[in-house]
Amino acid sequence: MIHDGGIMGAVNTRWQRTDAPRGADYDARWSSLAACGQNIHGEADLVELLLTESGGHTVLDAGCGTGRVAIELSRRGFAVAGIDADPDMLAAARAKAPALTWLHGDLSDTGALAATAAADLVLLAGNVMIFLEPGTEALVLTNLAGRLTPGGLLVAGFRLQSEGVTLDRYDELAAASGLQSVARWASWDREPFEGGDYAVSVHGAPR
Repeated sequence: MIHDGGIMGAVNTRWQRTDAPRGADYDARWSSLAACGQNIHGEADLVELLLTESGGHTVLDAGCGTGRVAIELSRRGFAVAGIDADPDMLAAARAKAPALTWLHGDLSDTGALAATAAADLVLLAGNVMIFLEPGTEALVLTNLAGRLTPGGLLVAGFRLQSEGVTLDRYDELAAASGLQSVARWASWDREPFEGGDYAVSVHGAPR
């Protein structure tokens, strides 16, 4: 299923202003890593573990890109929808998995997210937090928290950098959105977080 999520015109995010590879060029990087024997499904592995523990089944991949994680989760039997602001990335996702639900929209647009069903887990992989338009982080987390089922989980992995969102700030924004800290790791493989430049954070909605 393909939806525009009610979004018309250009969507403005920090990602749109980068020269990062798009579409097939972006996918080629992951294909190369897989060909070298690396596990490119660490995010899906962790999401599957968390949903198995919680009994959840539905996932919203927020900032889904070309659908790498969403498609893998669907293959594992989860009900997944993806939303992204980049039409080129979405075009690649749709080409690979036309039966899945893909929405075009900005995560700071409440109307775009209203088109998605409530999810047991909302995923922010691929450094989505640092590619948001500056100043929209609080609204994005509020919007995503609003899409969680009772007891649902928000899982975000992003690089920590001086000009971006700090972990303390992220926790503040999550708490302001009504979410509680559940876990934090240094990687999708659940390595202990002891500082460093990357973190995977799990926050939960009240039951």
